[in-house]
Amino acid sequence: MANLRLDLHVHTIHSRDSRLTVEDALQRAMTEGLSGIAITDHNSIRALAPARAFLEGNRTFLLVPGVEVSTTSGHLLVYGMDRAPPPHRPMEETLDAVREAGGVSVLAHPFRWAHGVGRRAAERLPVAGIEAMNGRNAELPNARAGLVAASRHLSATGGSDAHEVGSIGRCYSEASEDVASVEDFLEHLRRGRIQAGGRSRSSAERVWLSLVNAGRRVRRGFRGV
Repeated sequence: MANLRLDLHVHTIHSRDSRLTVEDALQRAMTEGLSGIAITDHNSIRALAPARAFLEGNRTFLLVPGVEVSTTSGHLLVYGMDRAPPPHRPMEETLDAVREAGGVSVLAHPFRWAHGVGRRAAERLPVAGIEAMNGRNAELPNARAGLVAASRHLSATGGSDAHEVGSIGRCYSEASEDVASVEDFLEHLRRGRIQAGGRSRSSAERVWLSLVNAGRRVRRGFRGV
């Protein structure tokens, strides 16, 4: 059997910078043949309830609870929690809170100039994984993240970082076929058994994305995410 593929980084209308509905995100993920998804809105899990309602009765598609938390030193992806950790706290304090609550922490796009923790932090912070394939990153920052994950024997995750429906599935996380539940997946994540796949952004795509992001910042009044 082929490995399972999950997109572990998707934003919906519950993030300030996305207009993607929960239903469209889930439908697109299934159309793309993904095995599951994590909706990781900024500092919010408001998408979790409607996502669970949309998937009611579906016993094969995995919905991994997720959130992207803004800390004082960068963004952190958190999985397996039904409550979002408070934002804008120190990274170490947030990691402690996630661990105590039974969640799983993954550094989001650590080598991105905005909202990434940087190399030194990526090499030392006590996390289960590092996002090694981000669908909005160029090849170099993704490659650097992958090298750090490999050197630390951590899970290397992949996620599209989608803010629009067409990006879903561009990058993904692979798990072995014996993962049959969200709990199984989280345990594989903790044990360093997740691998990343997908495609980084080309130079032309990054220019286009910069223009899109500029427009979004204007629309939200230059507020951060």
